[in-house]
Amino acid sequence: MTTADFPGIAPRVSRTAFTAAAARAAHLLVDAEPSIFADTLAAPLLGPHAEELLAYHRLHGTHPVLAGARLQAVCRSRFTEDRLTRANSGIDQYVILGAGLDSFAYRAASRRIRVFEVDRPATQDAKRELLDRAGIAVPASVTFVPADFEAGPLRERLVQSGLDPFRRVFVSWLGVTMYLTRKAILATLTDLGAFAPGSEIVTDHLLPEELRDAAGNGYAEAVAPLAAQQGEPWHTFLSPAAMAGLLRAAGFEVVEQAGQRESVAPRLWNRTDALRPAALSALVHARVPAPGK
Repeated sequence: MTTADFPGIAPRVSRTAFTAAAARAAHLLVDAEPSIFADTLAAPLLGPHAEELLAYHRLHGTHPVLAGARLQAVCRSRFTEDRLTRANSGIDQYVILGAGLDSFAYRAASRRIRVFEVDRPATQDAKRELLDRAGIAVPASVTFVPADFEAGPLRERLVQSGLDPFRRVFVSWLGVTMYLTRKAILATLTDLGAFAPGSEIVTDHLLPEELRDAAGNGYAEAVAPLAAQQGEPWHTFLSPAAMAGLLRAAGFEVVEQAGQRESVAPRLWNRTDALRPAALSALVHARVPAPGK
């Protein structure tokens, strides 16, 4: 089944936005405790497509590809929101690049942090419709910023949308880099590297074949052809060293890099379900250094 099988909203939303949200929602339905990440609004945001999308996980939840999709989605979200929480005492601007059906702004207990959701206009329009159908209000703290990562600088559009470039920013950029060229990744990072010193970013990247384990390669071999068929081919695979090099070239200092196992607390791997960490992707947390560093 593909998003093309759904009329109405689905064709306007990236396939990956739906599958990532379905994976986060299914984690709470299929997997055992302890939960890695509790996205309680993921299922409502699937709208009329929830049952179809979640049925795969309910019926075949132990399949390595579906379990891998859930693990990929929840580990990166947990890693990112944990780092945001740590930074939150001094940062009140949060930019979500490729926001898709991300629900942070609607789950957040505090509205003190201003959230800028960046994505393609069609995806944002569809998300607004899904939020409305689910009875989820869009708080005043949320700003939708229409943008395309291949179409030029983002920083200017964010500033035009109300972001203060002289105050620190936290940026989440998840599940996107593999669909871009290395040139586009560097251009976006360089743009973001011009934010105020102390600004932070968390992003992820797929590992090249030689750095993946058997589970990671199995997932990639199954999913990459499907992604290409859906018009969203994987373009870029980066080693942790290569990703760190791009970040440094863009003006960041690397704070932390983590594989799936290291991305969440060790206690969360005491599991009785099908979730097992794999060498498929990696996460990186970086910061704009103070002048002179």
